[in-house]
Amino acid sequence: VQLQASGGGLVQPGGSLRLSCVASGFSFADYAIGWFRQAPGKEREGVACLSASGFSKDYADNVQGRFTISRDNAKNTVYLRMNSLKPEDTAVYYCAVARSSYSGRDLSAYPYWGQGTQVTVSS
Repeated sequence: VQLQASGGGLVQPGGSLRLSCVASGFSFADYAIGWFRQAPGKEREGVACLSASGFSKDYADNVQGRFTISRDNAKNTVYLRMNSLKPEDTAVYYCAVARSSYSGRDLSAYPYWGQGTQVTVSS
């Protein structure tokens, strides 16, 4: 299983970014996917998750309404669209694959992780 995240960068407060994560080595369409983040000195947290079907989603309260998770099973890719970014969104963002078709944002349900992409929100 391999996950390659990209799309991070430096953005001003209020700006937008779209993260991508390309997966390989497994049947992508059969498993839930999640985006997680870890800020310096803080624990890793679940940001958003998406079921295998794409119909079930869950967001952390602090990103609800600003972030959108989506997937393209034909391209083995999951996206995280981030709007209205805030300095507190600064973190390394990781994509991960769950053990089942839907798993929520519990980190323990995700055994496979990508390498992370840095998002910095600063003026």
